[in-house]
Amino acid sequence: MHLSPDLPLGRPSFDLSEDQIATVVDLLCRGAAAARPLLQPGMLEVPITIHVKKAMRRLKKELGLSNIEIMGEFELLDLSNDDPEVLGRIDIILRFLHQFGDEEAYLGVECKRVGHGESGLNQRYVTQGVNRFVTGQYASGHHWGVMLGYVLKLPSAAFVAGIDARIRSTYGEAAKLGDFDAHPDALSMHSGELAQGAAGHIIRLIHVFVDTTPAYISPTEPAEATSNQ
Repeated sequence: MHLSPDLPLGRPSFDLSEDQIATVVDLLCRGAAAARPLLQPGMLEVPITIHVKKAMRRLKKELGLSNIEIMGEFELLDLSNDDPEVLGRIDIILRFLHQFGDEEAYLGVECKRVGHGESGLNQRYVTQGVNRFVTGQYASGHHWGVMLGYVLKLPSAAFVAGIDARIRSTYGEAAKLGDFDAHPDALSMHSGELAQGAAGHIIRLIHVFVDTTPAYISPTEPAEATSNQ
């Protein structure tokens, strides 16, 4: 995969190497592939993410990766003031050895369902996913962030193009979904640069779209009563 060598300057604990980014992508994609047989029609983001995260942890153990930890629904706090408010809860965080001990240092992964003909979900991928990285609600001051798209219905090319168009019109051409060498277990992967906050700090966002079609439910079928939000 091709990564930009000209990363923005920032706190060393926020920086990640090319190998570390590749490790995260591999865990996410292989984790999603391992979780796919366990998915049920009508499953929403939280239960899908629980299966993916558990599969990632099993894979991490199999690979003997002792320099990384995987956590889920991580509370993000504004440490700049005394306000007790939680800024948000990001779905998955990964923290490498050099980031241990710094609660603000992590690689954040936000998970959103998307799909062919699912205009509401595809819109929320941007407004409730990408936008949270742009505002700094997630990954404030970080060099990297990840959007993990759970694809419920194929084909993916058209709705990915629609997401790209919405991102370009909202955040500018630099944020476009540029090609990113795809993992074998991903449908497609992309990356774009986003200006974060008023200071214009640049964060590179990786978009990973994975097959979770077993969780799709057609409009004529009743949703699972046990599915969680």
